[in-house]
Amino acid sequence: MSSRLVIIKFKDRSHRMTAESQLKPQSLPQHVAIIMDGNGRWAQRQGKPRVWGHKKGVEAVRRSVSFCRELGIKSLTLFAFSSENWRRPEDEVSTLMQLFLMVLQSEVKTLHKHNVRLKIVGDLSAFSDKLRANIDKAEQLTAANTALTLNIAANYGGRWDMVNAARALATQVQQGTLAVDQIDEQTFAQQVQMHEQPELDLLIRTGGDLRISNFLLWQAAYAEFWFTETLWPDFDQQVFSEAIAAFVNRERRFGCTGEQIRQLAMLGKG
Repeated sequence: MSSRLVIIKFKDRSHRMTAESQLKPQSLPQHVAIIMDGNGRWAQRQGKPRVWGHKKGVEAVRRSVSFCRELGIKSLTLFAFSSENWRRPEDEVSTLMQLFLMVLQSEVKTLHKHNVRLKIVGDLSAFSDKLRANIDKAEQLTAANTALTLNIAANYGGRWDMVNAARALATQVQQGTLAVDQIDEQTFAQQVQMHEQPELDLLIRTGGDLRISNFLLWQAAYAEFWFTETLWPDFDQQVFSEAIAAFVNRERRFGCTGEQIRQLAMLGKG
């Protein structure tokens, strides 16, 4: 999975999905996550260094955030830097950290202006003091915004998330504030990242690989998956619309039969 830089700017509303007016808001996903893969390969195909691909991927981030905001999707989670990405060449990691800091310093006011809440999801302990301070400042500035929550998963891993949740519950048991037999799926879910947001509905991966690479392992339990060969810098509203259309046309059963779901749908119309 490629590491990514995130810069947000908003455009006008002229690129809405064609059938948007025909869709019911409740049929759209409320939380979309994207594994933004393919920046490095895109750059190599252009004869450019890998960092060029990360910079070009910024435009796809802008388009995706704007698109989600226009559709009324409540949460968008972007996999920006995994806990495994530290294994990449030192100069690439260093450049990405510098770009991440630059983004926080230069773009948070744009997010705030457009009523977008920013959250950085992951283990921040590995970042520099300066970067952590800028993360805290950006999150505080945008904390009350309501149009869209933009989660940037940085130094994040799904296994880390679950282990972190288990440790939190173990601490409560040790302190006597929680009994072992009180631990269930609901209490566990309250400890994982983004527990206060809508459950994950749709997980998209660009770049052609058919895996989720340790991303949102708990949150993706009932999410719909959608994979595309499109490399992240080429991910635009048209491709995003295809993913949304695929989601809307799928029958989400959550353990029920298709007939049960259809009966529930008919009851809802009554």
